[in-house]
Amino acid sequence: MGLSIGIVGLPNVGKSSTFNALTKAQNAQSANYPFCTIEPNRAVVNVPDVRLFELAKIVQPERILHSVIEFVDIAGLVKGASKGEGLGNQFLANIKESDAILHIVRCFEDSNIVHVEGRINPIDDIEIIELELLLADIDTLNKRIEKLQRQTKSDKEAKNFLECALKLLQHLENNHPARTFEFRDTEEFIGLNKELRFLTFKEVIYGANVSEEYIASENKYFKEVKEYAHKNHAEVIRICAKLEEEMVGMEEDERSEFLHTLGCQESGLEQIIKRGFAKLGLISYFTAGIKEVRSWTIHKGDSAPVAAGVIHKDFEKGFIRAETIAYEDFVKYGGESKAKEAGVMRVEGKDYIVRDGDVMHFRFNV
Repeated sequence: MGLSIGIVGLPNVGKSSTFNALTKAQNAQSANYPFCTIEPNRAVVNVPDVRLFELAKIVQPERILHSVIEFVDIAGLVKGASKGEGLGNQFLANIKESDAILHIVRCFEDSNIVHVEGRINPIDDIEIIELELLLADIDTLNKRIEKLQRQTKSDKEAKNFLECALKLLQHLENNHPARTFEFRDTEEFIGLNKELRFLTFKEVIYGANVSEEYIASENKYFKEVKEYAHKNHAEVIRICAKLEEEMVGMEEDERSEFLHTLGCQESGLEQIIKRGFAKLGLISYFTAGIKEVRSWTIHKGDSAPVAAGVIHKDFEKGFIRAETIAYEDFVKYGGESKAKEAGVMRVEGKDYIVRDGDVMHFRFNV
């Protein structure tokens, strides 16, 4: 199971620089003009998790495999993108494929870097992008409503979907995103969203791109974005894309020391990856053997058979039991055999809800 995060924002706000740093590779072209990114760049990056290395110290595996996130660097949107302005239609479609949105917002001043709107105003920038996403959802929904209106003549179920769609349209036209729709938990909305993948229903993380001097403090622009995010129940993370790029290629010790001198515990990009993972209700469980120590991604609330199915569908079909050790116990007792001797290994059945950090070994029969 992978997580895909689409990076959006106006041109020249630091999207491609952020992408470069996230992937630890300079493979997203950066330039001081709009529409530098013509095709969406995609890259898969590891989810930072120190627990893997602690497990590896005990097991001494041949390799370590992390959970991963796919990042998609989507070209800069402008006013009118939902109507095809700039490169809008093509890239709005790319956003639909993403599970969540990382909205990079310019929170720095630099006369050498052109702002497409000719001024620094992060809230205006946010609202330009969010309006385009909203208009795109309205356009998509109107087309579906036309189809539903034809279907209601011969399909009674279509009437319920039409009623929901019309209520949602009114909600969107009142400038409210789909994620705040009152009836978002109904079967009809879930069905519509599964088909249409509303852009404004996706979880949003704001990445406030600040200058170097404000990486450990709050400038006026960051404070504005922070307040806006709070009002809209969204996450905001302070990053400096320029510094993040400079850290590409640094050794871990050097990087940690560099962050420490800046007054930071971890980079903004590490926070983005972790927050994105948590925002979508994802957790990790581990398998630990001589071949590999590996992190597997599941949704919070998944049962043991579902978790087993992430490794292989046959594991889910033929699930018998899961031999389970909490991560803390695995480390405390120094591995599986000693944890078993200490009586902390549990044998869990089909109804067991997997917890974050469980070290698991599945028994199955196909």
